[in-house]
Amino acid sequence: MNCSATARSSGWLPNAARRRAAAVGGLVVGFLVSTGSASAACAPKDFNGAKFTVCAFDPGHDDIRLFLGGPDGKPYGSLAALAAALKAKGERLAFAMNAGMFGQDQFPVGLYVEDRRKLRDADTRGGATNFHMKPNGVFWIGDGVAGVMETSRYLANTPPARYATQSGPMLIVDGKIHPKIKPNGTSQKIRNGVGACNGGSVVFAIAEEPVTFDAFARLFRDGLGCQNALFLDGSVSSLYAPELNRDDELGPIGPMVGVVRPEAADKQ
Repeated sequence: MNCSATARSSGWLPNAARRRAAAVGGLVVGFLVSTGSASAACAPKDFNGAKFTVCAFDPGHDDIRLFLGGPDGKPYGSLAALAAALKAKGERLAFAMNAGMFGQDQFPVGLYVEDRRKLRDADTRGGATNFHMKPNGVFWIGDGVAGVMETSRYLANTPPARYATQSGPMLIVDGKIHPKIKPNGTSQKIRNGVGACNGGSVVFAIAEEPVTFDAFARLFRDGLGCQNALFLDGSVSSLYAPELNRDDELGPIGPMVGVVRPEAADKQ
């Protein structure tokens, strides 16, 4: 791993004012678990005085995938490029978010599996970067199931993953906040992450204003009921949610997670 990769993905952008997002009105505060309908189940959520957007999906019904690049081997680099590539294949991107840290070449810095092909090995080193703040973890997606696991557990007892992406740090491990995340932490950034939550749902969250790691971790544990949650990145944190008229295009990003529907679902 190039240790500058995390710095690139958390410090090279201008401030969050560049985010392109439409105002969201009339939506229920909180989140809804998708039941296989065409709705992407994204909604704003206020928690402990901070504002977030939360999107929840059921891996038993929703087609959740990871994406890096196209047939030419080059990373898509943006949520809009991914949406266009899927549309060309007769599919619709119903939701997407950046899904892990990446290097200058936009390739993942840790474990990355796409459609059962391992493109990058796990990085188990310690270090000073967010990614290396042990324990870090893996978000994985199988057939009808998904989860978040601490990296060493994932490697020791690898689940039947069709997709997997490594990032760090873990925010919540077995219902407890990461031991190195302190309530008095002062670093505040726009952050995004993913949690494995009550009822088997997978919940993605993005902050709408700078928050600390502690505030973000507590959102997943106390606000969303997640037993395990993983930090995906900060500052480059981006959301694609058509129902919110939202497509954040902040600059080149690496791996992405998306929920895919048949194009025909638009016409129902």
